[in-house]
Amino acid sequence: MTEPGDHARLVRSLRKLGVQEGMTLLVHAALRATGIHSDALRDALIEALGERGTLVTPAFTEANSDTSDAYRALVATMTPEQAETFRLSMPAFDPAATPSQGMGRLAESIRAAEGAVRSAHPQTSFAAVGGRAEELLSDHTLSSHLGENSPLGALYRVGAKVLMINVDFDVCTAFHLAEYRTNAPVRTYRCVVLLPDGGKKWTEYEDVRLDESDFGAIGAAFTWGMERKGLLGGRPARLFSVRAAVDHAVAWMTEKRR
Repeated sequence: MTEPGDHARLVRSLRKLGVQEGMTLLVHAALRATGIHSDALRDALIEALGERGTLVTPAFTEANSDTSDAYRALVATMTPEQAETFRLSMPAFDPAATPSQGMGRLAESIRAAEGAVRSAHPQTSFAAVGGRAEELLSDHTLSSHLGENSPLGALYRVGAKVLMINVDFDVCTAFHLAEYRTNAPVRTYRCVVLLPDGGKKWTEYEDVRLDESDFGAIGAAFTWGMERKGLLGGRPARLFSVRAAVDHAVAWMTEKRR
């Protein structure tokens, strides 16, 4: 695992990958086999970005929905009565306290960091620390998981970068914005949310049917927008622009999705 003396080395490695002071950076990381502790990487990223920079991560919470794949997997072997009891006991999304789910240790470290901000969406929230955190995460409407009225839309507009560490393009959140720009089909979502008085309620809404099944193919064709490749903790890392990724995905989906 990361030793205290490795902090400066991590910062240098991030700078070699293209992370610069003042940058707005969306990060995806899987720290297995890197030997890097999540808090150590978070702190190195914050230092590399400096006071004017902003570090952003997905902090998604799929399991508080009864229309999600995660929920269906959980209740697959239950009786209808057991499934209903389980559904009624599901905790509401609390942006201040609900852990992210399936996003990795670095994402959870950023979400729990002192001074971190989190967007309000009960399914696809983002967490951020830094100078533009409040600005970028303030607009996240219920019917815009990852669309224009979400932090992802804001990241596109401000020219943010993406840093992917030890993960493939099948988890590239930026590609989802392209679905909103190519008239993707919509579906019904339902999740349980926290009320101001501490109670909870179920809410239902329509939004784009998110589909990452072809993101690997989209990423394999994404070459002209790639800015930097290298290694971090001995594992592959890439830096690229949100705009380049989304524009590429729009062109790819327009031609190849049916």
